[in-house]
Amino acid sequence: MKALGYSEQHNMHRFVSAQVYYSIAGRDIEREIVPLAQAEGLAILPWSPLAGGLLSGKFDPDKPGPEGARRTAFDFPPVDRERLRRVLTALREISAATGHSVARLALAWQLTRPFVTSVIIGAKTREQLADNIAASDVELAREHVAKLDEASDLPPEYPVGC
Repeated sequence: MKALGYSEQHNMHRFVSAQVYYSIAGRDIEREIVPLAQAEGLAILPWSPLAGGLLSGKFDPDKPGPEGARRTAFDFPPVDRERLRRVLTALREISAATGHSVARLALAWQLTRPFVTSVIIGAKTREQLADNIAASDVELAREHVAKLDEASDLPPEYPVGC
């Protein structure tokens, strides 16, 4: 907001987009950044939409990751492990029902967010790239979006119940 105010005050070009970490397992930007972006007309371009590979379908939060996977050596971006368990359970159930990969569903969910302008993907292989791109063709059923929303919901902020 300070940068936007400064650019306006000094008659400079303003920021038009923000690249921020956002995934179904990490929705923290919804608290402050999303309302700011919507109020100021900023595009949101999420990076690491698969949470550093945790939402690729090959990770289990209770087991070590696959050998050679970047996430096994570098645990970033940070993810709430309890939320991750709920999210992966929901994604796997919907994957079984629809035939879409867990990764494709995680990206398709992100594309249901009205504030997401585009998603920055980082595939390692052609197959991953094709699967990630195919997320733009997935139309999630309302009940699937609701299930994923519930599994990934942010905890209430303090003070609760005021």
